[in-house]
Amino acid sequence: MDDKLNDFNLLTRRPIIDILIGDASLDDEDTKMPRQSGPMLVGLLNKYGSPTEYGPGGKSRWMYMEDLLKHCIANGTVQDLMAEFFSIGHFANELSGMSADQVRNEHNRIATLAIERINGELLFGKKKLVVTGKSFAIRDADAKVTIAAPAIKRIDREYVRDIAKRASNDVENGDYDSALTKSRTLLEESFCYVIELAGENPEAKGDIGKLFKQVRNLYSMHTGPEVDGRINEIVSGLIKAVSGIGDLRNAQSDAHGVGAKRMAISDYHAQLAVNASATVSEFVLQVAANKHRSA
Repeated sequence: MDDKLNDFNLLTRRPIIDILIGDASLDDEDTKMPRQSGPMLVGLLNKYGSPTEYGPGGKSRWMYMEDLLKHCIANGTVQDLMAEFFSIGHFANELSGMSADQVRNEHNRIATLAIERINGELLFGKKKLVVTGKSFAIRDADAKVTIAAPAIKRIDREYVRDIAKRASNDVENGDYDSALTKSRTLLEESFCYVIELAGENPEAKGDIGKLFKQVRNLYSMHTGPEVDGRINEIVSGLIKAVSGIGDLRNAQSDAHGVGAKRMAISDYHAQLAVNASATVSEFVLQVAANKHRSA
């Protein structure tokens, strides 16, 4: 078995199982994950390909959960299982009757508490559970996790608009983490692309603020007294937008370390980040294209 899958065996520890099935309190207010009944766990076992029957006098709920985790780990579906347990739909019974914003905020709050508690248990094994969008991984506790910008031969307006459209769809579906991830990654990809067009190597992959500074230096996108004040204001605004998107993404997710407190954001905040990232990306692409046309 792959070592990364082996690490997931740490999730079969009883204290972690109790968190997942809703038996363990996550804070002083007795917040818990959604309670999983025996029939519900048996249903999941069958769903994930482990034929199981439920009957009176059978196993305890934690034993069913242990079986479910071991089966999914052995069959490479444990990430799907974890994504299901932390999905907003998994909380439907507990959060029914709330407004849309209340559901999202409470879901984020409980999921974050659960991950923090799980990582408290995993720390004894020098590991941590890292969540990036809908992807789950077990990492070394001291490992830094970054979102790598995939290698793309060409980034243009069509590509930017396609990513922005998909990020907007995420916003409509209530998946703000995914929308913010796409926004941040789009900026990183665009910055790296125009840096490489200039014949340079990106100096700080993973840090969009430093990458944007490198772009501004390479393409003379400076603010200063020699530049029209109105242009200065626009470029300064772009710098703040890039910084804000990076900070919001880091605070809202576990991409740069588990345990950071999530911020309560609304759909219009997430959409603003999407729109801003598309605007900045198109701007730097156009600046780069103009420079290389005139070179």
